[in-house]
Amino acid sequence: MKTGHFSAFDGQELFYREWESSNPNGNIVIVLHRGHEHSERLSGLAEQLTAQGYRVFSYDNRGHGHSQVEATREFMTLVRDLDAFVHFVCQQAQCQQQAIFIVANSVAGVVASTWVHDFAPTIAGMALLAPAFRIKLYVPLAKPLLDLVLRFKPDLNITSYVKAQFLTHDPLQQQQYNTDALITPLIPARQLTTLLDTAKRVVDDAHLIVTPTLVMSATHDYVVDSAVQQRFYAMLSSPLKQLVTLQGFYHGVLYEKGADTQVIPPLLAFITRCFAHTPPPQQETLRVLTQHECNTLAAGLMPLHRRINYTLQRFMLKHVGAVLSKGIQIGRQYGFDSGVTLDHVYRNQAQGVGRIGQYLDRNYLDSIGWRGIRQRKVHSMALLQQTIAQLRERGEPVRIVDIAGGPARYLIEMAQAMPDITIQVRDYQEQNLTQGRALADSLNLTNIEYVAMDAFDPCSYIDQTFRPTIVVVSGIFELFGDNALVETAIRGIAHFIQPQGYVLYTGQPWHPQLEQIAQVLGNHQQQAWVMRRRSQYELDALFSAAGFCKQAQRIDDWGIFTVSLVQADAL
Repeated sequence: MKTGHFSAFDGQELFYREWESSNPNGNIVIVLHRGHEHSERLSGLAEQLTAQGYRVFSYDNRGHGHSQVEATREFMTLVRDLDAFVHFVCQQAQCQQQAIFIVANSVAGVVASTWVHDFAPTIAGMALLAPAFRIKLYVPLAKPLLDLVLRFKPDLNITSYVKAQFLTHDPLQQQQYNTDALITPLIPARQLTTLLDTAKRVVDDAHLIVTPTLVMSATHDYVVDSAVQQRFYAMLSSPLKQLVTLQGFYHGVLYEKGADTQVIPPLLAFITRCFAHTPPPQQETLRVLTQHECNTLAAGLMPLHRRINYTLQRFMLKHVGAVLSKGIQIGRQYGFDSGVTLDHVYRNQAQGVGRIGQYLDRNYLDSIGWRGIRQRKVHSMALLQQTIAQLRERGEPVRIVDIAGGPARYLIEMAQAMPDITIQVRDYQEQNLTQGRALADSLNLTNIEYVAMDAFDPCSYIDQTFRPTIVVVSGIFELFGDNALVETAIRGIAHFIQPQGYVLYTGQPWHPQLEQIAQVLGNHQQQAWVMRRRSQYELDALFSAAGFCKQAQRIDDWGIFTVSLVQADAL
């Protein structure tokens, strides 16, 4: 066994272990420890896997084991750490994601399933052992009470109530757990609440997961709700999936009596099946699922009380909000999906008639969707700057095209800070172009231009006089559910981008307010703003089909907006 440290997504160093096989089969298994534990506890499983020829990796979460990093208060940090670790393993082993299988226990099962849902990796499969989708808190109203307390004490830590005798029937395993100095009983309360929120999101949206999945569920689990595990399994769209019910088992299934006969054999068999399995394309299946959701939203199929609620919201929006709030006024005039609206959201400065108008505008700007949009900009800028640095290291020019940028205030800021780069902003709405040109002219910028073009018109990509090394596709594909339009734009990008150039594109795999948006807000065409979600898998597949290779991805803490970076094949 070897040990070392890898850099997490934010540069923090986390401890990891590696077990090599004496008879390697070329495939890799990543094993993830449950909450409160650490990677050394998985040594027994690792040895059984290496005996089958697998190379095994594991790491200690923040605040656990030998990782000298403070425990995170945000659950999605753990998901991003897993993404970073998989990239690290691929580099270490010089392999593709298809050569990786993940085994995740308890809380780690939620980490793995969230990563698969949000990042759409191409791994061979995953096994979720007693995944903690719903933790039994026992105290009535524990979750809302914790949410309330965290408003006043955000750094609150809580001690786990779980004792060894509720994890396994095996007295030896109980003793080892009780005497393990690296067990971490304390966890940040906010990590627990954000875990529960994320788990609910992923279970409710499990039909968009196509990764081959094994779920093992213990019938006598006093820590998590096994019924939710079965619901998750039933909703999976994975063409290869299996549910194993472990009769009489407690939560710590890997450490239970009978694990060698009831857990390990089906686990090894499923891993073997996954590496022998060639997954069929699933993007059409997922498109149909979200199209059905979109059709339901468009038809307004909902209970009477919700229809009345949305009718009242539309009335208040028109007769109160649009009169007093600057943001709502802009949305009603130009569309809540317009570039002008986004410019107001990005500025994030409440404007309105008097204090009441400013208060309404502040609430409008602080809605979860607009907060996600602003975080999307942060992620876009980070990936854009990272890509610019890569081009400069290669000695290549930086030429950026945003195919539907609106006023593109963020690119004006970049043009001002980096006079050596050239930028072209395209849009088909004249008010967006006029606003952008005026701002660029006021700053005397000569390295940015605004051009009237339609991102979905194939003719927009014929001109080869300006071949970008970076193309930005931000917020446009989310507005159109028709993949034919999106494919037209992607083919055009592939045609005019510089060989080995980069495309940065955004996605919206999930949104908590889809119904409200569809019933209350209007789009730039003065129609109901009804959106069809694209899963990350579906969106990535469209770019992959055009010859692009995914390099990186970012996502906000709520799981709403993604920013991905792909690279074009060399011609």
